[in-house]
Amino acid sequence: MSVGFTAERRELARSVRGFVSRHVPMTAVRRLMEEPRGFDPEVWRQMAEQLSLPGIAVPEIYGGAGCGYAELTVVFEELGRGLVPSPFFSTVALALPALLASEDKDALREYAPQLARGSKIATLAWVEDDGGWAGGSRTGARKTNNGWRLDGHKSYVLDALSADVILVTAETPNGRSLFAVAADALGLDRRRSPGFDQTRQLGRIELLDAPARLVGKEGAGGQILSAALDRAAVLLAAEMVGAADACLDMSVGYAKVREQFGRPIGSFQAIKHKCAEVLVELEGARAAAYYAAWAADNNPNELPTVACIAKATAAEAFFRAAAENVQIHGGIGATWEHAAHLFLKRAKTSYILLGDPSYHRLRLADRIGL
Repeated sequence: MSVGFTAERRELARSVRGFVSRHVPMTAVRRLMEEPRGFDPEVWRQMAEQLSLPGIAVPEIYGGAGCGYAELTVVFEELGRGLVPSPFFSTVALALPALLASEDKDALREYAPQLARGSKIATLAWVEDDGGWAGGSRTGARKTNNGWRLDGHKSYVLDALSADVILVTAETPNGRSLFAVAADALGLDRRRSPGFDQTRQLGRIELLDAPARLVGKEGAGGQILSAALDRAAVLLAAEMVGAADACLDMSVGYAKVREQFGRPIGSFQAIKHKCAEVLVELEGARAAAYYAAWAADNNPNELPTVACIAKATAAEAFFRAAAENVQIHGGIGATWEHAAHLFLKRAKTSYILLGDPSYHRLRLADRIGL
């Protein structure tokens, strides 16, 4: 069993971190926050062509590298460390796992190679206005002589305006099912939703007699969604671990140079305790995320339980790291010019995304029969 970093994974982390520092520094993050699409297409192209990141965990028969979630976790940790605005999470953590879980070979042959090489962007739309992360049931699908048609809406859709393909859950006579809707489909309307975290784009989609393609078997959408969201929770946990680590680095770095009463504030016991407690929570979250990634690759039966643990643990560790970072920086940490508030906003939204810690602990209790 290999949990955590091997020599190859360390090299992957080094490559991704170097790429992020060169192409997506914090100045670029701030610039992209103001742009409608929220990311740089050229950086996305380089992530795909130079580093082959979108296809890391895609099987080779569908144009990917055939690696696992252990490697993908390394990538998400580094992207989280830099708060990189990109459709990487929506495409790689949401859409691709849903496609793979569907076991629909025709759909995989059509979509997976394009997503793996970064020529197409995809996302998953399953949440409705009530914000329930288990998914809504008010979007309906009906079969006609010309194929499937969808009516309804979805909210909190990541990268809704940038996606070329949107995977949508909808109710059929045989139960919840998964459908693929093209971005240019008639009857599809996409609008940007304002979000607390400007580094992650959200949108709302309206479907009015929109043509769609069934992905997987009719009625299998619930199982597909559950499997995909477990894997997404693992990758979100890794992203939060990377961002929390960046917050701790910022806190320690500032505590070493900021002086009060003629000495660095890092010498004060209160500041030491803050940093030490953040480190303890961070390392626990990292261990949980990497073990969950190992389970995704080697023990899928265990994944539903450990994914809940990883998401809950990482969400709490990241939020604490981000909040303490603001506190340690004092007044400057609350200013627009400092990056601390960007991490705090990401921490709060990631805390909620896919379900907050209470939601995942309830899911864990249900899954282990408590």
